[in-house]
Amino acid sequence: MRGLLLGLRLLRRDWRAGELRILILAVVIAVAGVTSVNVFTDRIQRALEQQAHALLGGDLVISAAHPLPQRYLAEAQARHLNTAASQSFPSMVMAGEEVQLASLKAVTPGFPLRGRLRVAEQPGSPDREASDIPAPGTVWAERRLLSALQMGVGDRLMVGAVALQVAAVLTYDPTSASGTLFSLAPGLIFNQADLAASQLVQPASRVRYRLYIAGAAADIAAYRQQLERELQAGEALQDLDNARPEVRAALARAQRFLGLAALVSVLLAGVAVAMAIQRFVRRHLDSCAVMRCLGAEQTLISQIYLHQMLVLGLGASALGVIVGYVAQGGLVVALGSLIGAELPPPSLVPAGWGLMTGMVTLLGFGVPPLLRLRNVPALRVLRRELGGAGISGVVVYGLGAAALALLVVVQVGDLKMTALVLLGMALTLLLLGALAWGMVRLLGSLRGQMGVAWRFGLANISRRTATSVVQVVGFGLGIMALLLLTLVRADLIGQWQEHLAEDAPNRFLINIQPQQVASVQQFLSARGLANTTLHPMVRGRLVAINGEAVAADRFDNERAKRLASREFNLSWAALLQADNKVVAGQWWGPETATRPRISLELGLANALGLHVGDTLTFRVGGEDVSAYVANLRTVAWDSFQANFFVLAAPGVLDGYPATYITSFHLPAYQQQLLNQLVEQFPNITVIDIAAVMDQVRSIIERVTLAVEYVFLFTLLAGLMVMYAAIHSSLDERIQEIALLKTLGAGEAQLMKGLMAEFGGLGLLAGVVAATAASAISALLALKLFDLPYEVNIQLWLLGVLLGAAGVGIAGTLSTRTMLKQPPLQMLGKM
Repeated sequence: MRGLLLGLRLLRRDWRAGELRILILAVVIAVAGVTSVNVFTDRIQRALEQQAHALLGGDLVISAAHPLPQRYLAEAQARHLNTAASQSFPSMVMAGEEVQLASLKAVTPGFPLRGRLRVAEQPGSPDREASDIPAPGTVWAERRLLSALQMGVGDRLMVGAVALQVAAVLTYDPTSASGTLFSLAPGLIFNQADLAASQLVQPASRVRYRLYIAGAAADIAAYRQQLERELQAGEALQDLDNARPEVRAALARAQRFLGLAALVSVLLAGVAVAMAIQRFVRRHLDSCAVMRCLGAEQTLISQIYLHQMLVLGLGASALGVIVGYVAQGGLVVALGSLIGAELPPPSLVPAGWGLMTGMVTLLGFGVPPLLRLRNVPALRVLRRELGGAGISGVVVYGLGAAALALLVVVQVGDLKMTALVLLGMALTLLLLGALAWGMVRLLGSLRGQMGVAWRFGLANISRRTATSVVQVVGFGLGIMALLLLTLVRADLIGQWQEHLAEDAPNRFLINIQPQQVASVQQFLSARGLANTTLHPMVRGRLVAINGEAVAADRFDNERAKRLASREFNLSWAALLQADNKVVAGQWWGPETATRPRISLELGLANALGLHVGDTLTFRVGGEDVSAYVANLRTVAWDSFQANFFVLAAPGVLDGYPATYITSFHLPAYQQQLLNQLVEQFPNITVIDIAAVMDQVRSIIERVTLAVEYVFLFTLLAGLMVMYAAIHSSLDERIQEIALLKTLGAGEAQLMKGLMAEFGGLGLLAGVVAATAASAISALLALKLFDLPYEVNIQLWLLGVLLGAAGVGIAGTLSTRTMLKQPPLQMLGKM
């Protein structure tokens, strides 16, 4: 209690004296930045997940090839979850004399629970969101189905034994995008109330039953846990983790970008607090020496400053949390029209992370240096050079960095990204510290060749070598953050956006027969689509791994079970596609192999536990085909090119019945091309994935907006680092300027010397920052985001300019007030 009371009393005195300004600002800005990042990130991610859930039709989907047990629905309703159901199956529909295979879906009211169906009044007319499902006695049909049946809205068609009226053109069904891409038939949706009358569902019918569930995240998680224990053979759960690979890839990269932004904010917070706490400790060495003279014990001194840090940390962290919530709320209001969707309300979870960040950062970097105060000898009142024997700087910053790293790993949730950035930061600090030391020494050797002002400024830099190195590294980190969050951020996001260019494929053609390949290529070339590649495709089921029969129940992972029981689209290629990258093994060349070879997509291999050298057996057309895994490769699913989980070397699948697939970009003004294509090749199925692409583009736009938002707060954190670096040597400057003014130095001469000193420090820091930003951006692009890296000359030019001009001006302005004060008044502030 005594330590607490003394700590509060001294804290009040330090507050009135302005001692804590830098430290409080560092904590408040750090916590405000981290909290605002977490609040906005939390809201954006929940909105993105809701948007992605639209592709599922709900938060959770249960599917099976048999009617689902009634208890699933009853339990969901008992938990007050929203539910809807569908039964989908292929069937022939008829209009007059015309017959066409269609993909039928009977749905219940409320479908879909997430996302909206879109319909148009007539083929080619603008569409709108549907507020309900088709009324009993009506259907909504895709345009290609109406075109194939030569009918329009208002006509009647036969769905099994019942005649239903076409009430609208179905333009978008989000749930069709979450299933297989290669649905062979155009879609038709009708009310489940008409299903019995159609008499289409009979014993042994090929029907897929789905139950869609939506609700609060906690309720969904609890329901899912129960379902995982009750699911029977042939029943599967589907959620965001096993949605379309293109959407999963976009969301995963989005989360990395947002996590990276939060990580930079946290690291800058630690640097700012570390620099501020060092000055705080130095300025309290004398007061601790006086307390030791008055009989204060080491334990009491430790308690005083520990209580100060706790009170200071809680107060500044709470203020930072409030500022963070207010700031993100204002941004959402200001940019609500740009976000394009209503964000979920803020939760209290980011507030907890903000408070924890402030306390861990302050205590992690603050407590180890404060231990130095408890060891201050009483003799310091006579000999100012004596100080407390504290923990070494390496240990101090090591403990702080370890505490911060642990918090970052838990908070960001991406161990790989955190490890890469922290390792890169540690190596950068070591290398840049050495570089800064060498450059400081070099500047010291040049001071004799300069004018008086430059000689004075460079002498200050070289005389305080250790302090100058710390300042250069501090300035460099601040400038590096600004560079990373401007040019590098723009480069990374720009390269990501280029992965989904405006002319990315938005249409797939499937079921192209071998004899039609030349004709289809000629058709597309004549209409400006000359670079379209047709890929062969055969259907095959994995039946054995290394000679052991494959059974779904041998796998624990749900995705592995589904993969083991499904048919694959197999293809072959001599050359590796540009959006594929071999990560294990070797791609085959033109030489003839003695054994058949295949290539697997990395995610598929990981799910099934497959490796290079394993032998897989596929059943194709009633025959078994065995081949060994020659390589594993990653696939850029978000490029929307035609890609395959399994590729064979040429010759492995020769002679098996194959169809061909291709993808291309179709501008909106060329929509009539599809009708011409279907008329000339009626067996070919055209798949429109423009809606899925719009979904991915929307994700990219929202992430870009979020990163732009994060930039504002990391900018403040970076400036705070630079501000702390400027003030880290303020006490020494006060003594020097007072002494020089006493010896007759003029105000203008001192001002020029300060400009030379800070300009030199900024120049060194700019070089340091550009080097670090280039290295880290290359590491992030190549190792984390799987993006190409290009050297940016502007990065170096801006770094040097920002360092020399920015630090020079900021440092001079922050210290120029000392030049107008009498020497005795300045020394009295020490």
